[in-house]
Amino acid sequence: MQDWIEREAVYLWYYLDIQLRQIVPYWALGILLGSAVSVFGKRFIHGAGRGRWGWLGVVLASLLGIASPLCMYGTIPIAASFSRQGVRDDHLAAFMMASVLLNPQLLLYSAALGQAALIIRFVSCFLCGCAAGWLVRVFFRDRPFFNFSGFHARASRDTHPNALVRYLLNVLRNIRTTAPWFAVGVLLTALYQIHVPREWAAELFGGGGFGVLLAATLGVPLYMCGGGTIPLLLEWLASGMTLGSAAAFMLTGPATKITNLGALKTVLGIRHFLLYIGFVMVFSFITGMAVNAFGMMT
Repeated sequence: MQDWIEREAVYLWYYLDIQLRQIVPYWALGILLGSAVSVFGKRFIHGAGRGRWGWLGVVLASLLGIASPLCMYGTIPIAASFSRQGVRDDHLAAFMMASVLLNPQLLLYSAALGQAALIIRFVSCFLCGCAAGWLVRVFFRDRPFFNFSGFHARASRDTHPNALVRYLLNVLRNIRTTAPWFAVGVLLTALYQIHVPREWAAELFGGGGFGVLLAATLGVPLYMCGGGTIPLLLEWLASGMTLGSAAAFMLTGPATKITNLGALKTVLGIRHFLLYIGFVMVFSFITGMAVNAFGMMT
């Protein structure tokens, strides 16, 4: 028994060390970048959100959503403020959808997955935001899609008069928020590497529609906050998971995270909320299949 415990400890430390060496630099850079955007770029992002962009509105709104460092509970009050100032619902849908899926910090975390996965994540999240905006524009042109009654912008916590101190305080908040989930992700991945045969990932998430559908479905219960799923995705990809399955997982995960769903249901109502869930699942599946098809052609 003691020999087994010692062997497990050695294996666990070995795989933890590998994971930490691979991912910690991206996690640290993501925190530094995310805090910089939050402290120094938030005012520009929110100011741009009040503009009237014409036919480019959905595209720019999706890009602004990705650039926004706010979580969903911070994004909704800002979107409510935009709505009160006359911003269209299709622009708001693009902004909120993209903001749910990606932010500068998570984008940098995702660099640990490799260049191809990073590009796929950015492009798919951007297009998902655009698609959400265009669908609202087509089908809800004359009807309101959101109900922002009762939502007001929260007071900023970055209020210290010294900009450097504001930045450092934001960095510390980011570390406190993401470090526990990051640690859980690394630990689960190390245990996965020790006890789960690597060929399982290839069998479950390999080519074909079933692998993409399974990844999209598993993104709902398995997704963890911040970069917590990055270590697991890194191992799955190394074990044979296709980029299409990874793309589907990276879309459904943040889009259906419990905290995000609770906030969205409040402003969407039950009918629009069900439309949102259906849209996310269909878009993630189509994206995964398209990525796999493109990969097979190149």
